[in-house]
Amino acid sequence: MVEIASGTSLREKKTEVNKDLVYKTKDLNLWYGENHVLKNINLDIAENEVTAIIGPSGCGKSTYIKTLNRMVELVPSVRTSGEILYRNRNIFDKNYRVEELRARVGMVFQKPNPFPKSIYDNIAYGPRIHGIKDKNILDQIVEKSLRGAAIWDEVKDRLKENAYGLSGGQQQRLCIARCLAIEPDVILMDEPTSALDPISTLKVEELVQELKKEYSIIIVTHNMQQAARISDKTAFFLNGEVIEFDETDRIFSNPRDKRTEDYITGRFG
Repeated sequence: MVEIASGTSLREKKTEVNKDLVYKTKDLNLWYGENHVLKNINLDIAENEVTAIIGPSGCGKSTYIKTLNRMVELVPSVRTSGEILYRNRNIFDKNYRVEELRARVGMVFQKPNPFPKSIYDNIAYGPRIHGIKDKNILDQIVEKSLRGAAIWDEVKDRLKENAYGLSGGQQQRLCIARCLAIEPDVILMDEPTSALDPISTLKVEELVQELKKEYSIIIVTHNMQQAARISDKTAFFLNGEVIEFDETDRIFSNPRDKRTEDYITGRFG
């Protein structure tokens, strides 16, 4: 049961640790059965930055970020070696409860996936799971989360309506608000704008830039222009390996590896 009536937020309940790096991936390998999908991945993810993961289809991008919150373990044949340290703690440690990890690491998927509930209940769902029942507190969380996702003004008079009545772009921002409602530390985004129109895409990109002031964001994208616009660092994946990882400006203006240059100039992918 989470108590916040005293004014303490879910975020403040979390253990205070070194906040320089949120993730440190060391020699990570992952297999689906006999298929070696991720190969010796080494990546440091800094806090309060947007880290973009780019690369052609099937190169391991989505598998990597789903490993960061152990969602990949839903695949029966998966096995891993190496380490992923989240705030200096190995997420594969047998004593690390997956529910605890996922309370800190939220995820937004490629296609908007609102629950078949009201707009209000979509946002209140996570806090309720964490034991918050007080209507006044839930009201505050719902408004704060919808404002944080830049959608409050569009839905404040429709909170009792079914979320399926929203447009695709609104549904995606609602899903981001649902993620914010549990006050995560990290937000994983897997192609969050690929199903959206250009105007909705721009709104989500602007939102990501605002959110990084409080959250660390890791985003998988096929859209290299998007990566160049919104990310601080970019990792280029190819055939399950990290070919290059650097400041985004450097990756796009002066890549060190010819394979990176070939990909970002459209020679393959």
